[in-house]
Amino acid sequence: MTCYHAAAEADPSLPLWDAVAWFTSPKPIPIKVLHDVHRHDRQFLLDQPSTPLVFLLSGQARAARAVEAVAGLIGFLVANRSVVDDFTVTEVRAVRF
Repeated sequence: MTCYHAAAEADPSLPLWDAVAWFTSPKPIPIKVLHDVHRHDRQFLLDQPSTPLVFLLSGQARAARAVEAVAGLIGFLVANRSVVDDFTVTEVRAVRF
């Protein structure tokens, strides 16, 4: 969660990363929640591919390194337990703009 807060208040001079995390959850996430996440000030998108209980969280983050951008993204899930209370990250990626 510390990484999420650090990414939320990141220095604007840091590189911008497009980050994505695939994760599984033992419970479904309501469709309304999937749609509401994109309204978050970080412009994250939460989507569900065609596979049940597999989800995709994507967004942009300013960070010095890709690992920090991904940690900020995962920190969003940790900080927002109302979105998903239990999850397992299966894959991550980050690309610098």
